[in-house]
Amino acid sequence: MENKIRLSQYEVADYNYVEAIKTLRTNLQFSGSNIKVIMFTSSIPNEGKSETSFQLAASLAQLGKNVLLIDADIRKSVTVSRYQLDKEVNGLSQYLSSQVSKEEAIYETNVNGLEVMFAGPYSPNPAELLEEDMFTKLIKWARESYDYVVIDTPPMGNLIDGAIVARQCDGAVLVIESGAISFRLLQKVKAQLEKSGCRILGTVLNKVTVDHSGYYRYYGKYGRYGKYGKQYEYVKET
Repeated sequence: MENKIRLSQYEVADYNYVEAIKTLRTNLQFSGSNIKVIMFTSSIPNEGKSETSFQLAASLAQLGKNVLLIDADIRKSVTVSRYQLDKEVNGLSQYLSSQVSKEEAIYETNVNGLEVMFAGPYSPNPAELLEEDMFTKLIKWARESYDYVVIDTPPMGNLIDGAIVARQCDGAVLVIESGAISFRLLQKVKAQLEKSGCRILGTVLNKVTVDHSGYYRYYGKYGRYGKYGKQYEYVKET
């Protein structure tokens, strides 16, 4: 691949965090061999879905899998700034608007086995772009070309984009910030995912203050991890 990009500051030194991402990876693998295209979403911004989706994709690549990470948050992507790219890149919005080919919008990274399609420039009509046949064809091609496709989608609390993407996915993981989201809003997002026909694989509950004497015993079998002073849990749907 001619397109190559270097991602900076993507490695995580926190052992517990790394182990919990591995637990998430294992749980997703046990969700079934037909689960190849996985979307991560949230209810509102800043719940941690972009970091979680990236680290999960990188962790799958570390197993020797060929992984494509698609940043479908065309409205407000954080990937380019977070990983301090060393050059300008094309992205999904440009591909969907026929400005570039998919080969020009997918980048090999310095994470062995991981390729990324960035979101691209802001588009005033992201929902309409994602509704196009171009997106359907992209996911069909990616499904046949990679072991896993991980898609980072916009929050679904008040945007339709994630529900559109969900139609093309085998499963969804909902990232939730502990104590920040109302039950009613979560039910709304859950209902949107169910209407799309996408299977809800589970949730990642983050920014949790863990009470080791009680709370952790309840979630203990799923593991926990911390990063930047935060606590996280993976809770598999029952």
